[in-house]
Amino acid sequence: MQAHHDLVKARWKSTLFKLALMAASLALCSALPPAHAEAAPNAQTVAASPSAGTPAPASPALPSSADIVATLRAQFRVCATDALKIAQAVLTEANRYSMSPVLLLSVMAVESGFDPRAVSAIGARGLMQVLPAAHPRAFADVKELDDPAINVRIGSSILRDYLVQSGGDIDAALWRYSGGGKGYARRVALHMRRFNSVLRTEPAALAQMSPRALP
Repeated sequence: MQAHHDLVKARWKSTLFKLALMAASLALCSALPPAHAEAAPNAQTVAASPSAGTPAPASPALPSSADIVATLRAQFRVCATDALKIAQAVLTEANRYSMSPVLLLSVMAVESGFDPRAVSAIGARGLMQVLPAAHPRAFADVKELDDPAINVRIGSSILRDYLVQSGGDIDAALWRYSGGGKGYARRVALHMRRFNSVLRTEPAALAQMSPRALP
């Protein structure tokens, strides 16, 4: 009888131990993160994404309208009103056609010296010396070629077309824009160096020109 009592007691203790072990297991499982929790980013993802404390690299800054105005007034003696109109037109068309504003400014420096009312012996007019006879479509219903906004828009459009047709070759595009003028690309490149230095812009367009065109 005593032996039976001891056997029951032993079984009861074993059952209690198993229950305690199960409870401990459940408690441990609840403390662990669920299996579907979001995994930590791998090293490749971390390397590709900037950290919260590290700012993304900034894009090269375009010159401001105020900086262009100051440069035109100081170096080319352009009046304040004309300088502001030119600066606004250059930045507008550079953005429209994805072109370097320094390239446009340099073409104007060579073509007209920033005189909006310049007229050549063959009839080229304005800041970018656009020639109505050579581009009749571009001048449909256009009369105010002395207006910087209109002149720069047409001139930028023509230069952009030449760049596209030449596969991005700035030398070739400038050669066509000038009508085959000798040394034209070199003079434009010289002005680009000066503008890049004064305006502290990224000389990307200048880097695309061939070494023979660089001063």
